[in-house]
Amino acid sequence: MFPLQRHRRLRQNESIRSLIRETHLSPTDFIVPLFVVEGKGVKDEIASMPNYYRFSLDLLVKEVRELWQLGLKSVLLFVKVDEKLKDNRGEEATNPNGLMQRAIKTVKDAVPEMLVMTDVALDPYSIYGHDGIVDQGKIVNDRTNSFLAQMALSHAQAGADFVAPSDMMDGRILEIRSVLEDAHFTDIGIMSYSAKFASAFYGPFRDALDSAPVDVKDIPKDKKTYQMDPANRSEALKETFTDIDEGADIVMVKPGLCYLDIVRDIANEVEVPVAVYQVSGEYAMIKAASEKGWLNHDAVMLEQLTAIKRAGASMIASYFAKDAAKLL
Repeated sequence: MFPLQRHRRLRQNESIRSLIRETHLSPTDFIVPLFVVEGKGVKDEIASMPNYYRFSLDLLVKEVRELWQLGLKSVLLFVKVDEKLKDNRGEEATNPNGLMQRAIKTVKDAVPEMLVMTDVALDPYSIYGHDGIVDQGKIVNDRTNSFLAQMALSHAQAGADFVAPSDMMDGRILEIRSVLEDAHFTDIGIMSYSAKFASAFYGPFRDALDSAPVDVKDIPKDKKTYQMDPANRSEALKETFTDIDEGADIVMVKPGLCYLDIVRDIANEVEVPVAVYQVSGEYAMIKAASEKGWLNHDAVMLEQLTAIKRAGASMIASYFAKDAAKLL
């Protein structure tokens, strides 16, 4: 009791504060999302994500080498697909010479030790901007799963280390795992977006890939029939347990800051690593507020990342990864 116990004794200076600090960030905590486009010499800043870029393959080489030098060991690849290659089934997604497949090979050739994770979802390839095949106004589940499994297989064949299904179809982890096993890709991991919420924080990402749902009559204008309701909590555990049972090696919560209770719930209950995606809207808010002079950019960035890890994240996919690594 006071005065025998004075908690401020352990806060008197940075030396003692750092000695007893419970949560630590390091560059190896981060997964770096990378956006890839066709062309040559392209480094295209995303308007709604200041200081974040789409890279052509030749400049992707330079970027991943720089990331490796900063101690960043993992990337998560996304591709911006030409409109003329889009359809309802996402056929281009399994093209062995497609942009994603070439991006995987480019990263592996540039930095063989870099852990390459790949987005598995139809929305970048879909004429409707949905994560699944659209049939009579509905996003159909089982037919989508079959195609997602073939997409994941093509990524494995190109050299990916992990596939990351972000679609939220029921049963897709089991189908992907089964297809990979049958093709003898037993070492390819699955990082499942297990608790992905139908969030309003994804806008800048959809700008980056031109992958927002389109406004077409009789087709859903949002993704609420497959992504989770932000009001739900226990459902996230059910989704996560199901994915683990189906073969997920890592589970993910997305977005980050508004869902730290979900992160803690899952981290308390599962025995696999838990990833968190600090999404584009979270990134954009800090950028906008700091540009106005309303927030200290680096301090708020590190505080949010620390909060995500403190909540139970084993790893964090973040557009701040490069900035944070430089500071750390």
